[in-house]
Amino acid sequence: MDEVEVVVAHSERATLRVGDVFLKVDADRARLDAEVEAMSLAPVPTPEVLWRKPPVLAIAALPGTTLGRLGGPSTGSPAAWAAAGAVIRRLHDAPPPSRPGRAGRSGGALAAELDAECELLVTRGLLPADLVARNRRVAQAVLRPWTPAFTHGDLQIAHVFVYGDEVTGIIDWSEAGRGDALYDLATFTLGHEEHLDDVLAGYGTDVDLDVIRAWWSLRSLLAVRWLIEHGFDPFAPGCEVGVLRSRM
Repeated sequence: MDEVEVVVAHSERATLRVGDVFLKVDADRARLDAEVEAMSLAPVPTPEVLWRKPPVLAIAALPGTTLGRLGGPSTGSPAAWAAAGAVIRRLHDAPPPSRPGRAGRSGGALAAELDAECELLVTRGLLPADLVARNRRVAQAVLRPWTPAFTHGDLQIAHVFVYGDEVTGIIDWSEAGRGDALYDLATFTLGHEEHLDDVLAGYGTDVDLDVIRAWWSLRSLLAVRWLIEHGFDPFAPGCEVGVLRSRM
């Protein structure tokens, strides 16, 4: 019998792997529905949906390996990173869904969330005040008008599979919807700034690098407390706190 591998688990959801099948357990049925809908609309490779019986979604494993993970080395070649950039561009060029995704929060809501989170990080002693203040100023560049795109919303490198220099699929679409394309690019290169040029070579258009750097800061500031409270370590080398310190 195949072993059951816990891929990720926290209070909101869990993902298990049994052989060539991934089982996603999510108490939020709307989130499962959104994930299936996004995969059906996305003009990029996605895993096959085997069956769905809320709160469980079963999908087939993708061939190949991921490009790496946050805090770890990348296993992908520059050509693989460029191929990923081209696939991301194909997604962003597609007609965006009507549903707003995680990357589609309004500037006002995002600014209010960021202000509240920065205050908590300092008052609870989780991060030094100067580190928070510096990254809060950098993050300000995110708060500008943007054209809605079809965004993945959680485009970590661990969610992109490649075989050689070819992208075989993208997983975990529960946060997908209308949003800021540069959020996806920033999420994908978070902690792997050395591959940003490769990604943009494949993406094939000029982007505002200051906004990508701003998203690195903003995304990290919003993630630190949640990660600590859910048993993850944002202080590990190459992870969120390291990204914040690199902006100093």
